[in-house]
Amino acid sequence: MSLCDDTLLCNFPKCRTKLNGFAWVTACSHVFCDQHGSGEFSRSPAICPACSSALSGKLDIVRTELSPSEEYKAMVLAGLRPDIVLDISARALAFWSYQVHQEHMYQEYSLSRAESQLKQMEKLLNQQSQSRELELSAMRGEIASLKKVMEEYKRKYSEVSERLMERNRQYQKLQGLYDSLRLRNMVVGAGERDTSQPGHHDFHTGVARQATPQRSPQFLSMGPDVDSRFFSCLEADGAKTFFQFSSPAREKGQLFIKKH
Repeated sequence: MSLCDDTLLCNFPKCRTKLNGFAWVTACSHVFCDQHGSGEFSRSPAICPACSSALSGKLDIVRTELSPSEEYKAMVLAGLRPDIVLDISARALAFWSYQVHQEHMYQEYSLSRAESQLKQMEKLLNQQSQSRELELSAMRGEIASLKKVMEEYKRKYSEVSERLMERNRQYQKLQGLYDSLRLRNMVVGAGERDTSQPGHHDFHTGVARQATPQRSPQFLSMGPDVDSRFFSCLEADGAKTFFQFSSPAREKGQLFIKKH
């Protein structure tokens, strides 16, 4: 509230509203709105909420009308001597001046408090900014080191990839050699099997070979005491034929022939 203001403010710390209608005025030069004055001064003993002064006198607390009627203005000081009127007016002006001075001090206190809070906030902001800068610099260093590590891994990956490709080429070459050797072994094995069979075809020379002809089986007479006849077939190279392994009875017949 400035000096040109014509409205007082409630001195209750948590109120600070402009006064209108009725107000509670104390002997310690404080004024309160009707709501807080009614609540605070209804208790006994009454204590000023602004300065904690005891208000035990009969006229230490007065509920007054801030906008009195013309009839009240005409009669409130009527019949008093001029010195009393001047004394009352001086006290009323002193009350107003005190309220203006208190409001000015309150505004200065609020301003200094706000400036102190602002300085604290600026200091805190600077500290946080410095810490963030340190964190950012540390993160930049970490990113640079990670980039170096990543480049090293890329280089190793490239080397390993090249080695793997070289191993794959070697493997493909060995696989081709292995397949060719296996095919050659298969062909040689097939040729050996063909040479063991009659009338086979030589794979390397291309000449058809004829197997040694076998003699047709001959019937041998066993004499008057033997009723059965046995086949006996001998190849040119002395190998046994299929008929010699047909049954055990044939082997017994051959033994009988040799004895006779």
